[in-house]
Amino acid sequence: MNVLDKVLTLRPTSVVSRLGPASRLPVLSPRELAKALENAPAALPCLPVPARPMLPGLLAAARGEDAVLGLVCPHPLADRGAAERFVAAVQEVAEADGHARPLFLQAGPVRVTGTAPASLAPVQDGLFRLVDTGFSLLALDVSRLPASAAVEAVLRLSETLVEREFALEVSLPGGPEGEELEGARILLEGLAPRMPGLRFLRVSESVLGDEVQDVQFLRSLVELAGQYGLGISVGEAGRRSTRVLPTYVAAGVKKVECAAPFEHLALAAWPAEREGLEQKAQKAGLTPGELLGVLGGQLSPLEPADASRLEALTFAEASEVLESLGASRTGWKSMLFLAENRGD
Repeated sequence: MNVLDKVLTLRPTSVVSRLGPASRLPVLSPRELAKALENAPAALPCLPVPARPMLPGLLAAARGEDAVLGLVCPHPLADRGAAERFVAAVQEVAEADGHARPLFLQAGPVRVTGTAPASLAPVQDGLFRLVDTGFSLLALDVSRLPASAAVEAVLRLSETLVEREFALEVSLPGGPEGEELEGARILLEGLAPRMPGLRFLRVSESVLGDEVQDVQFLRSLVELAGQYGLGISVGEAGRRSTRVLPTYVAAGVKKVECAAPFEHLALAAWPAEREGLEQKAQKAGLTPGELLGVLGGQLSPLEPADASRLEALTFAEASEVLESLGASRTGWKSMLFLAENRGD
């Protein structure tokens, strides 16, 4: 068996079922990839796909930088076909381009707003559908719940995920300003012993400060999560500048979701629809880029020249983000490590 063949044996069962036995696309669990990069000065990059013409540029950047890459479908429950369309598009473009560097596919963050059966039932129904869709990581956003309620909600939602050994990321719970660390402790104490698939604790970049990043708080979170065998994930990164990304890597963050630069590029590609998108997004409680991703094919198709320009700009932006996160030259190294340590 060559290196790729060995790595393909590590794909989650749900991924193999979705992609088909003939697929040689290395969509892996972030658990495996985090293990491969455990001692590297790098964070797993997770980038959105606000518009399909951006997908070839994102994947080409990963190949050009020889990088591990995560792709995120931010609202996989937007309609019953959203998740399937996302995974199908990734597979189609990646296999057409012969992509052979490690990928992981993230669903969410899926918003959880309450613990009552009426609040949890539609989310739980959606999660059942996601399990076999081909994602290798599910993110839950419990930032609207206090810590104790967040523990209750996640445990009730995650029975199927635990059974299928699905990798999971959970956000910081809500709570008074200044008590975020205690909320994180309550969450981890309630979840970590009962959820072996829990991999990341997510903190939004906005919690870390707008003008000056609270690096000490971030390091405290990294230390706390490490006590439970978890890594810290920073979400909504790059809102002001991607120059802050190396700071997260230096603080010990294991995964960074950088959406803002790519949302800006996508919106600029549809200038006539931008104002309407921004208004609709505000009403829906989404960012305009997220809404663009939800709408998918409902927007007018780009002219070939405009699509090519968007792909090129996406490639350039993604290459810079991958380098800033230390992800350059992690792709082949990760595959070698995983091929040699499959039995660990």
